[in-house]
Amino acid sequence: MSTKLLRHISFIGTGLYLLALIVISIAFREYDLQWKWILWGIGEVLFFFVLTTVFYPRWKNDEPKKFWRKVFFTAFAIRAVYAFVMCYYYYWETGIAFEYCAGDSISYHTIASYLSKCVRHGHIIYIFKYLNAYMMGWSDQGYILWLTLIYTIFGRSWLVPRLFKAAMSAYLCIAVWKLGSRTFGERTGRLAAVMCVFTPILVQICGLHTKEMEMIFVSVMALERMDYLIRSKKYTFWNVFSPILFTGLAFGFRTILGMCLIFSFLVFVLVSSKDQVGKKGKIITAAAVVVVFFAFLFSPIGREMRLIYHYKFTDLDYNSNKYETMGFNHSHLAQSWILAPGAFVLPLAPMVEEAPDHNKMIHGSTYVTNFVAFFAMLAIVIAFRQKKWRDFSLIGAYELSYLTLIMFSFAANSERYHEPAVPIIMLMGAYAMTHLRRKDLKIFYVYCGVLFVALVVWNWLKLSARGLV
Repeated sequence: MSTKLLRHISFIGTGLYLLALIVISIAFREYDLQWKWILWGIGEVLFFFVLTTVFYPRWKNDEPKKFWRKVFFTAFAIRAVYAFVMCYYYYWETGIAFEYCAGDSISYHTIASYLSKCVRHGHIIYIFKYLNAYMMGWSDQGYILWLTLIYTIFGRSWLVPRLFKAAMSAYLCIAVWKLGSRTFGERTGRLAAVMCVFTPILVQICGLHTKEMEMIFVSVMALERMDYLIRSKKYTFWNVFSPILFTGLAFGFRTILGMCLIFSFLVFVLVSSKDQVGKKGKIITAAAVVVVFFAFLFSPIGREMRLIYHYKFTDLDYNSNKYETMGFNHSHLAQSWILAPGAFVLPLAPMVEEAPDHNKMIHGSTYVTNFVAFFAMLAIVIAFRQKKWRDFSLIGAYELSYLTLIMFSFAANSERYHEPAVPIIMLMGAYAMTHLRRKDLKIFYVYCGVLFVALVVWNWLKLSARGLV
């Protein structure tokens, strides 16, 4: 990808954001964003587009070790400083060192603090009592156990878990580089890594006490290790065990993550060329996956999967009914079958005051994902056009299965639940950017126009739903 083209895309991305923000602020002037949210948004957008444009040309030709060090240490420094500063920022803004409208974060911290105190006093049995009392068992409790371990070793500090998140987020960029380089080539891998370094939401997660960073880390690491296992054909103990380990950990953070990882690995093996996986290997792998699936199905995890399906995925009108109960207009538009086509793009950036403070604070980050989503969707077309769909199958199956499950669930319009998809969106976007044709740019310009209209309509709907316009 030429530097000139990258600058062109970045210029359009920045300009489109500013234009949408200005138009929405003028059109809905009574409900325009406060200046602090505007400054956050502009900073997030410039952080991504400007720094990606500056550093990718400088790093793209470096030796692998030099590139690795630059990416990791730059990413870690940014994230560690952000995590440290945000402890005080949130304390100043909210009175506690947790994000705006904190709910789960405080719950995680409180439970882990109590369990770590029990462990230090030798009452480890209380951990098992807590897990047995929890309806979902072990699933969704991986983060509680992780925080408990950190608090037991380092004390009940707000900062230490966030520094661990910073390290995970920094190494995540390296994992994306390796995965992208093996799948699409070195140029794509390096651009994807640099984009992840400066993806604002991957920085901002490090300042929160939620579990999304850990979820993103284990899922991308599982994908990278699966990819390496099949492509390298080195079936050593660690190469076989590592994807199993990371996939198993994914079940402890969000059950559908583990389900999607197993599904994507099965698809990858079945469609791989004979040079990578022979007929016997495909049969053995498929049989092993089926055995594992049924073992899960009749285990406590299987019970949890059935409960999740029953409570969170059977009612496709969940969001519609919820908004109707709250008295919102246009609640019929929140049905899953209407939202599902926008899986890569949604939720759109909120640019009016009628939104939670946390969402307004990260609206620039949300816009970045909305913008790059075009290239992620284009990557699917390019993969088939270049006959690289076999190579694309692992990350494609994971991304599509995860986003499909999210869109047909209670979390279709929740920004937090879409975050685990962000690194792969950046990787797919980098692939499309490094293989653009002139015809693709014409479609890109059309998408920019559609996105501008969608942002205006989206924010109008937010106000109209409350009867404000």
